[in-house]
Amino acid sequence: MADQPILRVEGLRKSFGGLRAVDGVDLSVETGQIHAIIGPNGSGKTTLFNLITGHVAPDAGRVWFNGRDITRLSSHACCRRGIARSFQRTNIFPRMTVFENVQVSVLASQGKCLNMFGPAKNMVRDESMAILESVGLDTMVSLPSGALSHGDQKRLELAIALGNQPKLLLLDEPTSGMSPQETADTIKLVESVCRDQGLTLLFTEHDMNVVFSIAERVTVLHQGRVIASGTPQEVRADPEAQRVYLGEPV
Repeated sequence: MADQPILRVEGLRKSFGGLRAVDGVDLSVETGQIHAIIGPNGSGKTTLFNLITGHVAPDAGRVWFNGRDITRLSSHACCRRGIARSFQRTNIFPRMTVFENVQVSVLASQGKCLNMFGPAKNMVRDESMAILESVGLDTMVSLPSGALSHGDQKRLELAIALGNQPKLLLLDEPTSGMSPQETADTIKLVESVCRDQGLTLLFTEHDMNVVFSIAERVTVLHQGRVIASGTPQEVRADPEAQRVYLGEPV
């Protein structure tokens, strides 16, 4: 791992009216690490992701990525720097084919435009197909993405994120709404893709079996604050994490 973390957050704060959604969060994610953010509903996990990725501007605090201050960058600028993100609700183009969804992402990452009625329709085909193969969707390239199952739509969203050629991947509840089998398959896929491509992963998740099966480090949020952070073993044994969220040791 690099000497400095790939992502560093210091004193991050964000309020919405009288609600302090993120309240002085410090966070460090090492290069190549799989890091989970957990906590009760309303603990600030999604807002923290929005602050890191430029979707929301913080009231205070700083965000560094690869040693550079990105605190006030737009979401598009953060993406160009190498941060890709998925959302709790599937975010795809349902009327476009599976291939076209990923192709658009790859073209955007390369600063190219897509003209579906011109030569560009065949651009970056090899790159797009390689990404689709890595997530197991290479046999579905011609299907409209809206026709995919929920689990396959989540796989497609992962492929779209990979099309941005990220160094840091943020996944917000990647197994939300999935069956137990889809959950197991998806988390195995995410772990495999991150290991194979050397990506750093920061993810939120309510399924503790998922969290403790792949996370190398876990941070627990409650009411916008970090109440515990450490290895999975350390967090499982932390009295405050148990009281607020985990219950009995997992």
